[in-house]
Parts: sequence; structure tokens; C-alpha cells
Amino acid sequence: MKKLSCYSGSFWLGLGATLLTAQLAMASGQSLLDKIKGATEPVDNTKIESAYTLTAKTVQAEETYQGGTFRVLARKDKITRYRCSVCHTDKKVLVKNGALYTHSDIAINHGKGQNKLECIQCHDEKNRDVLSDAAGTKIDFDHSYKLCGQCHFRQKRDWLGGAHGKRETYWAGERVIRNCTSCHNPHSPAFKTKMPETYSLPLDD
Repeated sequence: MKKLSCYSGSFWLGLGATLLTAQLAMASGQSLLDKIKGATEPVDNTKIESAYTLTAKTVQAEETYQGGTFRVLARKDKITRYRCSVCHTDKKVLVKNGALYTHSDIAINHGKGQNKLECIQCHDEKNRDVLSDAAGTKIDFDHSYKLCGQCHFRQKRDWLGGAHGKRETYWAGERVIRNCTSCHNPHSPAFKTKMPETYSLPLDD
């Protein structure tokens, strides 16, 4: 009986949405079918206004998505000690255990065994305000996905396509997605194993 009422509710909800759409189309003097038949080009959802304004800072991605541009969440404004060059200068460090005082909260757990990463494999050795890939190309912190993608290329491919990561806006409007470091700690990116809080009971025979 509950299943019937659930399906019934979905039916009436769907019917109501269809009727409302049809009424809006009729109010504009053109039926919905006429609008579909009269369309001369595919719908471009980037030209549709987003349902709400995103308050977080974003930057234009330096990659393309299905031939079009998109935006990612900024990273630099989330780093509490940026700019790094404030401390990382050519001056001699006189404080004992300076790294322990400034970066003791960072535990590098990126890579396994002999492949475990060190700081300068991602951070540029001379200019600490930027990242650096294996080829020595300087990468802005806001575009860290370019660095991550040199090793995690399958994840980057899925991220570009929308199968990996999270979109920050609804499907209408400009595409804004999370950066890799929006979800993953760059120094220890793997998520802890977590068992599901609920599970499905086996179906009766």
C-alpha cells in the first residue's frame, strides 16, 4: 500500500510539472512542442542563469570541458600561510627547528614505500609561491589539478568529464567544480576507510 502511494505521489508530481510547463508555454503564445520544433541549435546551459550566486572565490580553469570553458574553486585564499616567500627567502635561517615550528602540522603520506613524495617534488625549489611538475613547469596553486593530473591522469580525465569530484553549482549556468585540493589533503590525499553507516537488508526469497 505504501509503494502504491509513493508511486501515486510521483505520478501527480510529474503530471503537475508537465501541466505547469505547458501553461507557461501557452502563456507566452507558443506551445512547448512549437518551441522544440522551432529550435535551431542545441541548448547551451552556460547561457542559462544559475539558480543561485556562488559566494566562494573561483578562477577560470586552464583546461576545457567538452570544448568549453569552466571554473574551479580557488585554492590560494584557503592557505593560511600563503605567500610562502614571506618566510622562504635567501636569508639564512637562524631559528633552530624552524620547520618543526612552522610545518609540524603537515604529515606527508603521499605515495607508497620508495615512491613516497618529498616537498620539492611538488613545490618549486626556488619559488615557493608556485608548484612545479616533473618537467619543471611552474603551476599556480589555484590550478593544482594540473600538477595532480601528471600522476593521477585517470582521475583527472574523470574529473574533467564530471565523474570524479563535485560540481558547486546546479546544472544550469556556468560550470563551477571543486579543485582536487578542495576535497583531498595534498600532503595526505587518501581518504580513511569508512564502513557504511547503514546497509540494505537481503531480499526475501
